[in-house]
Amino acid sequence: MSRSCDVCGKTSVRANHVSHSKRRVPRRQSPNLQLLAMGGTKVKACSSCRRTASKKA
Repeated sequence: MSRSCDVCGKTSVRANHVSHSKRRVPRRQSPNLQLLAMGGTKVKACSSCRRTASKKA
């Protein structure tokens, strides 16, 4: 299962988890993907694309 938005192509990014002692551990931030019916087909869209699609409808 791909972790990218079918509408805008947003993918996961690399970030650091920073503890209280300021130690950095790499982690991954995934986009908020949700299933959305657009034009009769189901697509995985991020939350920002979902809000934009509801404005246009």
